[in-house]
Amino acid sequence: MSSTSVPGLTRFNTSTDSEAQAVLHEVCASSAWGGELLARRPYATVEALLAASDAAMAELTAEDLAEAMAGHPPIGRPKPGDPTSSREQSGMAGASEELRAEMLELNLAYQDKFGHVFLICATGRTGEQMRDAVRERIDHSPEQEREIVRAELGKINRIRLTRLVEEESV
Repeated sequence: MSSTSVPGLTRFNTSTDSEAQAVLHEVCASSAWGGELLARRPYATVEALLAASDAAMAELTAEDLAEAMAGHPPIGRPKPGDPTSSREQSGMAGASEELRAEMLELNLAYQDKFGHVFLICATGRTGEQMRDAVRERIDHSPEQEREIVRAELGKINRIRLTRLVEEESV
């Protein structure tokens, strides 16, 4: 599929650098990741954009990953007024008070151990699946967890970029 057949991709490719940079920051808070995607414009296809995202994600340093994670709220507490955050965490929307309390406790324990929020591609996951994932991952080493976070961020970025280029306006 060419850029001309995907109006959102065409708009992204032809927007000003500052507009594109702002949109990319909404996708991922890492300035290194956004800078890489910005530098590679224009993209002939959505697939080329997603491949560039994957390549940029693979190159992020630990500091870049920390910057990216800082843009994500804890699971179970989406950013107020942020439809993306609420949509992505919808699996927690109907969670029981017990599950919400357990997620809060697990989130805090995870953050104490690793120094950042528990990050998972929450799209399509239930509250129980997210709870089970944090329970499993809290026993990982920081190095293991950094690479899992990198993979989860990559999934989130792909979903967000796809939505971005499918939207009527950028």
